[in-house]
Amino acid sequence: MFDFDNNSTNPSQSTILMGVASRANALSDHEPELYWDSTYAIVVSLMEHYPDRPPTEVGLEELVTLVESLPGYRDDSALVNEQLLMDILTVWYEEATTL
Repeated sequence: MFDFDNNSTNPSQSTILMGVASRANALSDHEPELYWDSTYAIVVSLMEHYPDRPPTEVGLEELVTLVESLPGYRDDSALVNEQLLMDILTVWYEEATTL
């Protein structure tokens, strides 16, 4: 149980809190891990790495190549399907046209 009356933190709690903080900092220092169902994260990464590429000029096969070349891509290429690719293109188009 927790002791809510005690204002001090025991060493194990301090260690846990420092570990959480260091992991949060480490995540912000590198690219996020990208999986095919991470549509928005993929779109953000595409927009960062290919700012001059309009999504209207990217076909499905080329989109697969672009996503697989992104830093942080970690998924199995066999898992991609047309619906996932269409979702990525749709969100990319929506994000690109609202800027």
